[in-house]
Amino acid sequence: MVSSGLPKSKSRLLSWWDSLTPMSRMLAIALAAPLSVLNAWAFSSIFSYFQSLMVVLIVASLVAFILNYPVYWLQEKGVQRTQAAIIVFLLALLVLGVLGVTLLPLAIAQAQQLVTRLPEWFDSGQRQLVMLDDRLSTVGLPVSLDGLILQLNDRLKSQLQGIAGSALNLTLDLAVFTVAKLIDVLLTVISTFYLLQHGDEVWKNIVGWLPARIQQPFSRTLRLSFQNYFLGQIISSTCMAVGLISIFLVLKVPFGLLFGLTIGLMALVPFGGSAGIALVTLLVGLRDIGMAFQVLSVALIIQQIVENGIAPKVLGSVTGLNPFWVFVSILTGARVGGLLGVVVAVPTAVLIKEALESIRMTRKGDPLLSNEPTHRPTAIESRIAPDELVDATKEKVPGEV
Repeated sequence: MVSSGLPKSKSRLLSWWDSLTPMSRMLAIALAAPLSVLNAWAFSSIFSYFQSLMVVLIVASLVAFILNYPVYWLQEKGVQRTQAAIIVFLLALLVLGVLGVTLLPLAIAQAQQLVTRLPEWFDSGQRQLVMLDDRLSTVGLPVSLDGLILQLNDRLKSQLQGIAGSALNLTLDLAVFTVAKLIDVLLTVISTFYLLQHGDEVWKNIVGWLPARIQQPFSRTLRLSFQNYFLGQIISSTCMAVGLISIFLVLKVPFGLLFGLTIGLMALVPFGGSAGIALVTLLVGLRDIGMAFQVLSVALIIQQIVENGIAPKVLGSVTGLNPFWVFVSILTGARVGGLLGVVVAVPTAVLIKEALESIRMTRKGDPLLSNEPTHRPTAIESRIAPDELVDATKEKVPGEV
């Protein structure tokens, strides 16, 4: 996040920081750490109190962010903003309605059948381990699977059944609408429709509180870190789900629709696709170890094709984060905001990273941060195709002045 109109002189805060001795800096950090923890606790308490409202606003903002792509595309074709927003909004509702009527009931039915058949699958897995143990003993290999068989029969069986039951209860709980849930869904739909029409005005009012010199780079960086990230994740997870469901049905994998949807939904979060593949492979391996190897091979091939072939060509790598920091941001988001925190953790970390790089370049006295009309691409922009950057500079980004 780099500004094109910063003065050459350092700010008072940076000048004050540079004037401090190392001991004074350590003391300032030590005093600021408890205040940061206190502010984080206060924010968590406020978020818990207004959790329902915050979830509605955040989800509506994310959906509006994503739907802005087709809205901008229709605007380029000559359609007015209001008409384009109505068309895209109705199409999105139609797609969600079709998926909810067709795929959701089938997935819930297969989930109920899976929970019912899990005891049989565990017995089958135990028998396969016993046969494998006998073959290893016959060959003369000094390997004993008695401990693994015991663990499968005791702990793993109860844990996986508990996880499957909890996931099924969560799915049923989300599928069954109460009055409060129905109100939240309606508020989310209405907020999304309003943001599609008047999101630019709302964003200008919010960004207007920031200093004028950082309004435009902040808006651009926020858009590239959130909108492109979520669009890329949705495209990747959709391709994985469609590809895996198709192949699972051809291979006659049991509960292929449920397993393909599970991996696709988990792929919305970094490392989630790999975790989903491991879980599905384990479940299928309980029933048939040979089919489990087929599932694992096919899933890994589809994952590599999507992550290394389709996704980079669509948007490129827009995070620029080390995998370690991606993992840390996901854990932090889960601790702070639960499932919603996991969803927004990575783009938020990207935004923080860009802000820190901007501050570091400001401290170094980067000549590009002077009053010259030259704009230096951010780390996110440098990883996006040139034609995408041209389109991003031409279109109206909320908050730009």
